[in-house]
Amino acid sequence: MQPMTIQEILSAVDGVWLNPWEGAPIITGVSTDSRKSAPGSLFLPWVGERFDGHDFIDAALEGGAAGCLCVRPPEKLRSGKFYIQVKDTRLALKALAASYRDRFSIPVIQITGSVGKTTTKEMIAAVLEAKLRVWKTPGNYNNDVGTPLTLLGLEPEHQAAVIETGMNHFGEIEYLGEMVKPDIAVISNIGDAHIEYLGSRQGILEAKCEIFTHLKEGGLVILNGDDPLLDTVHVTYPTVRCGKSQGCQARITELFDRGMEGIACTVTTERDRYALTISTPGEYMAYSASIAVVVGEALGLSREEIVRGVASYRPAGSRMRVIRRPGGRIVLDDCYNASPQSVAAALEVLARTECDRKVAVLGDMGELGSLTERAHYNMGALAAMLGIDLVIAIGEKASKIADGVAQSGGSVLYFTSQEEAAQEVRAQLGPSTAMLVKASHAMEFGKLVEQLERN
Repeated sequence: MQPMTIQEILSAVDGVWLNPWEGAPIITGVSTDSRKSAPGSLFLPWVGERFDGHDFIDAALEGGAAGCLCVRPPEKLRSGKFYIQVKDTRLALKALAASYRDRFSIPVIQITGSVGKTTTKEMIAAVLEAKLRVWKTPGNYNNDVGTPLTLLGLEPEHQAAVIETGMNHFGEIEYLGEMVKPDIAVISNIGDAHIEYLGSRQGILEAKCEIFTHLKEGGLVILNGDDPLLDTVHVTYPTVRCGKSQGCQARITELFDRGMEGIACTVTTERDRYALTISTPGEYMAYSASIAVVVGEALGLSREEIVRGVASYRPAGSRMRVIRRPGGRIVLDDCYNASPQSVAAALEVLARTECDRKVAVLGDMGELGSLTERAHYNMGALAAMLGIDLVIAIGEKASKIADGVAQSGGSVLYFTSQEEAAQEVRAQLGPSTAMLVKASHAMEFGKLVEQLERN
């Protein structure tokens, strides 16, 4: 973060400095975690449903923070520490990040979508890094806390920024976009994730399209051209659709599945033709690659740089991470999150894996509302249809996965919790076995993966 004066902060957040004095410090960082308040940082107390960061102001200042924003100041103000009172710390963080983002005239790419946001972010960043110094959303910092903190991490050396934004309610993408102010807006797809709160896929589409609200004049829109709902989107901005369909301006052809070695494909645009190799399995990776090609072209990269950037892509976290174990055993760690679309894609990857035996460890998918039972049942039925040798279903909602497998003629074991299932999961990872592990993040299946890595 570039240094900010207290006066700059006051102006950005429309706050009141409660204990002004001459020679106040310069701020070089912002934290919402009192345990990570470094010297010279500004502590912002976040207020949640079950906690109030105001209770940790003294701890943050004691730990080195130079001062804080607050709605409710402590009874006693510390000497040498500044206190800026605001009406709402959440809105103050947004305002601070928006003001700070305005310091940078670099191209900013904002990404949203039901599935594959992080993969697309990482792919775009990988391509741009072939030529530019890129700042990107760390991990999954894509909400109303993570996005402003990401923007506050911009530094003078950055030449482009790739910002991932998530949501589960109306208004969230618009809220985040007001800070991001993108030059390029990307929607990866429209699926069922968060349908519990948005009512329908049409509602999800409307929420995702909030990304256009703060797109800069002359900005570029990039859409998945094979998504039927996104095909209904028409905006006044220049638009490029990416996909296999004939009408796509960035067309995916010659798609070749190389198994656990990844995929190869050709992407053809109005400007050039790109023969791409991606080391991560899954034909869906071609969509992220084609989107990255369009972004690379828009930012002036050469064909060689774009091809090299795509080849350098590596998955972030538990997103189709291939773990090889002795005895020809393979773990497909795709347990960061799950929706019907992403589970179906992962099962297809598993089904095409060359090995003697295929096992899918599947858990609950969250925020599906009235679709919950049917979606889980369908995933079980799909696993059986694809010829998966065994499904291990774990969780309350996953009981419907088990029903779908059993009633479709497949083999299934069901457990209510991963603690009950852990021993059986380890036992099923035998020689020449490929095992997919996938569930919503709340299921914490990363613990199972850690055990399998040691198995």
